[in-house]
Amino acid sequence: MPSGCHLVGVPLCPNPRLSPHQQIGCHQVPYRVIYLIFYHAIFVFFTWTYWKSIFTLPQQPSQKFHLSYTDKERYENEERPEIQKQMLIDMAKKLPVYTRTGSGAVRFCDRCHLIKPDRCHHCSVCAMCVLKMDHHCPWVNNCIGFSNYKFFLQFLAYSVLYCLYIATTVFSYFIKYWRGELPSVRSKFHVLFLLFVACMFFVSLVILFGYHCWLVSRNKTTLEAFCTPVFTSGPEKNGFNLGFIKNIQQVFGDKKKFWLIPIGSSPGDGHSFPMRSMNESQNPLLANEEPWEDNEDDNRDYAEGTSSLAVETET
Repeated sequence: MPSGCHLVGVPLCPNPRLSPHQQIGCHQVPYRVIYLIFYHAIFVFFTWTYWKSIFTLPQQPSQKFHLSYTDKERYENEERPEIQKQMLIDMAKKLPVYTRTGSGAVRFCDRCHLIKPDRCHHCSVCAMCVLKMDHHCPWVNNCIGFSNYKFFLQFLAYSVLYCLYIATTVFSYFIKYWRGELPSVRSKFHVLFLLFVACMFFVSLVILFGYHCWLVSRNKTTLEAFCTPVFTSGPEKNGFNLGFIKNIQQVFGDKKKFWLIPIGSSPGDGHSFPMRSMNESQNPLLANEEPWEDNEDDNRDYAEGTSSLAVETET
């Protein structure tokens, strides 16, 4: 067998002419190859999910939720608010809409001239209504909603993993720096800077990712977490909560093989969503389940939010 070949656990380069430092570096080649493979695998998914989060356009409501030209003219020419409210109620009867404003009115966007589907909100930055809007993210310069929420979650997950991987692999060199074993002054700065940046982003990203994991487990959006959705029967914090597994499937889909890959697999069309009340009517056993959160504050939240939600036309 040639001297350059090796088996597992056998030195790669048993050359007595090499210095001890070079021989140690020669022994570390397999580990460095493994590190590079894992690094580039994480980096590919990190950039892939970041790309999908940026360039996946927010999905807008379909044409059937827009007011026709005739209905629009009638609505704008009508000066009596109670008649306008009744007109929207009559139009909404033909649509799968179950959420309301705090005053019980149909959720209508006077900018886009449409009846908002459930969980749809108007983004003032994007200047359009977005299906299942979560928030507008300045880091990806895009509105996060039904079409790209899965990609955004994956981007956060791979970002956390990316920062953690960099921090753990560079930590051994930080120990060498602490002990004064690094020969180059320039490398000392690189090690300190890389470790500091990786740890800083890791802490901030893991908090954000953990918060969105909590939202997914409750089947909530960021907007719904701050403002309780109101249904025809009244405010309900757990209105879309279907249980832990089904809540995850509402974002990532039924097929687990697609959960880690940034391809669209979220069920539905973004216009309507299964609700807890409907599931309880179909399965009485669900009615005996204790909700994940106490609803004692629902009435208080409803009373406090009535004034701001009376005419919901902008968010």
